[in-house]
Amino acid sequence: MTDVAAAAGVSHQTVSRVLNGSELVRDETRTRVLAAIAELGYRRNNAARMLVTNRSHRIGMISAHLVLHGPSMIAVSVQDAGHKAGYDVSLVAVEDFTAQSLREAVDRLLDEAVEAIVVAVAHREALEQVRSLEMPVPLVVVQGVSDGQRMAVGIDQEAGACLAVEHLLDLGHRHVAHVTGPLEWVEAGQRRAGWRIAHEQRHVLPGPELSGDWSAESGYKAGLRIAADPDVTAVFVANDGMAIGLTYALHEKGRDVPGEISVVGFDNVPEARYLWPALTTVDQEFSLLGRRAVELTLRALGGEVDPSAELIRPALVVRDSTAPPRY
Repeated sequence: MTDVAAAAGVSHQTVSRVLNGSELVRDETRTRVLAAIAELGYRRNNAARMLVTNRSHRIGMISAHLVLHGPSMIAVSVQDAGHKAGYDVSLVAVEDFTAQSLREAVDRLLDEAVEAIVVAVAHREALEQVRSLEMPVPLVVVQGVSDGQRMAVGIDQEAGACLAVEHLLDLGHRHVAHVTGPLEWVEAGQRRAGWRIAHEQRHVLPGPELSGDWSAESGYKAGLRIAADPDVTAVFVANDGMAIGLTYALHEKGRDVPGEISVVGFDNVPEARYLWPALTTVDQEFSLLGRRAVELTLRALGGEVDPSAELIRPALVVRDSTAPPRY
C-alpha cells in the first residue's frame, strides 16, 4: 500500500479509503490510485487485514446433491449474494451426508475463520443433525424450512404445489395425480402436502400418488403407469426432471400432452420452455433466496438474536403442457 501511495502521490490512508470503497475520495484521486494499483499489480493481504480487523469477511456454505438443479442454484445464488455484500463464500459439497461428514464440513469451514455458515441440505435426518450442532458462529438454514422458523430462509414449497394443482383444477381436471420426490427430503413432503391441501380446499379427492427420486428415469417409470390409467387427466410432478421423463413416457405410449393428460412440473429449469410441449412449472426465485440468506446472516452478525424471514412465495409459469380435459 505504501508503494501504491507513492506511485499515486497520495497518502497511505487515501489508498486504504479507495480499497474500502469510501465516498470521501474525489473521483480524480480514486482514478489515480486505481491506476497505480493496476500498474503495480497490488493485491490486498487478506490475512493481514483479518489480523487488524478481526474479521474474515468470509461466509461458509455446506451443500449436498449439487448435481440437482435446486441445490446447485441455491449454492450459486448464495455465493453471488455474498460477493455483492462484500463477503467471500467458501463452499463445501457433501456427497454422503452423515453426522461425521457434517462435523468435518463445519470444522473445515471454521478452520477458514468463516464468520457464519449457511446450510443447504434438505434431508430430514440431516436437518436434525444441523439443529443439534453447538456453533461458535451463526448458522442459517436455506432448505427444508418451515414458516416462522428462526435462523432460516426458504421458499414456500406447499404454496408452490398448491399453485400447480389449483391451476389444473381450475382447468376442470379432478383427482390430479402426483409423482413425489423422495419423501426423506423435507421439500418433497412439503410439495406432497400442498398437492393434498389443494384438493381438500376444493372438497375433492386427490388422484393416485406415485413415488419418484428426482430423476428423469423415475419420472419415466411413473409415466408408464399413468399412461395405462385412463382415469388420469392431469399430473403434478414434484420436479421438472421427473416431469421430463414422465412426458416422454406418455408420448411413447401414444398419450397426447396436453390433449389427454396435462403435466405440471416444479423448479422451472432453463430447458422447460424448450420442451415439446413447453412445460408448465413452478418457478422458485433462487436469486431472491440467496439475497435473503445473506441478509439474514448479516443481521445475525450484527447482533440480532435468532432473526427470521418470511418464506418466499414461488410463481406458476403457465406454458403449453396444460389444457382443459377432454370429456
